[in-house]
Amino acid sequence: MPALSSPIRLIVGLGNPGEEYANTRHNAGAWFAEKVAHLNQISFRREAKFKSFYANFLFQDEKIHIIIPETFMNHSGQAVKLISDFYKISPESILIAHDELDLPVGDTRLKFAGGHGGHNGLRDIIAHMHTHDFYRLRIGIAHPGHKDGVLDYVLQKPSKEDKKIITETIDQSCGVLEYLFLGQNEKAMQLLHTKL
Repeated sequence: MPALSSPIRLIVGLGNPGEEYANTRHNAGAWFAEKVAHLNQISFRREAKFKSFYANFLFQDEKIHIIIPETFMNHSGQAVKLISDFYKISPESILIAHDELDLPVGDTRLKFAGGHGGHNGLRDIIAHMHTHDFYRLRIGIAHPGHKDGVLDYVLQKPSKEDKKIITETIDQSCGVLEYLFLGQNEKAMQLLHTKL
């Protein structure tokens, strides 16, 4: 983790496009981005030059960008590269929100850098950005128990109870965003991980 944390200036919510995927586990990152937009009373618009749905708002006179890539998950890196190049946003100022098989439902973790852990969205972002050095909000969806069942599992809707728990942890995560925007990223991690 960098000694002086970079303030987050870009939030990326990962998912698959289209109504058929909107409520599936793999779209947990997109749910987070939608919640951030809702809390700031802004709407997404399609922005072809970023291959994304895009919104922004001001935090203490600093513009915070939010995207949900309109590509499928395994091409997420295209959108992240396009917008980060356009606005000159360094990887250390990017927060990628994504579903996480290795965390139980109800557990959400902030992390800086690391590998992709088999997540195709992260894999493509790392490939396009040529770095692992960005922040991740890992939203726990639990593991189906066997690797052969992963693909079907992430593309299914969670149970009503699981969706409620995931929604609650997304709300908790939004509560630490102010610290991330201020560059107090370790403080954000402490608060989020203590709450959970």
